[in-house]
Amino acid sequence: MKSLKVLIVEDEQKLANLIKSSIKDLFYKVSIAKDGEEGIKKFNSFKPDIIISDILMPNLNGLEMCKRIKIQNSNIPIIILSAHSQKEMLLQAIDIGINKYFIKPFDIESFIDYLKELSNKINIEKSFKLKDGFIFMKNSISLYKNNELVNLTKREREFLNLLLDNKNSLVKLETIKSILWEEADISDERVRTFIKRLRAKTSKNIIENVSSQGYMISILDR
Repeated sequence: MKSLKVLIVEDEQKLANLIKSSIKDLFYKVSIAKDGEEGIKKFNSFKPDIIISDILMPNLNGLEMCKRIKIQNSNIPIIILSAHSQKEMLLQAIDIGINKYFIKPFDIESFIDYLKELSNKINIEKSFKLKDGFIFMKNSISLYKNNELVNLTKREREFLNLLLDNKNSLVKLETIKSILWEEADISDERVRTFIKRLRAKTSKNIIENVSSQGYMISILDR
């Protein structure tokens, strides 16, 4: 759960702060938006793994916000918190693809239990088992071994992420250079030195080179 980000969209500031304080220690980051319009902006900039939203809010209501977000990402899990239990709203939420609907006032322990269950499912879907006991978390772009975070530079993490975007396939040297470096004249030797250092921090087995053409990464069965 510590690798996941949560966005709370709630116009009642006290409730938003209460939810945040109740779950902040369980997640990597928690952010608050005060209405649906800000919720969409933060969805695009903050890139949450889970959204928790009220329905009736100024500027843009929660259901309309969720509908627009689902167009961009149909898989994003959304939890609705609302004082309204009308059948029409419940049916709209189902049509949009809401994962869970909690009616205010709700039991905070049941709410947190559901969040834990949902988070475990997301982590399984976004984690990749690599050779020699390493696990890469796509959502936080982080590498772990024995549940301990491996200290990597931003470029090293982005390189592993690039390989996993093309898992079990070759990523050519020219592609690696253009994505990881802004300079136009990066030598092959510089890339090899970079990867040698990364292997020294991790394992020589998780990154495979293919006849000086490029590199690839193989994932193990979950």
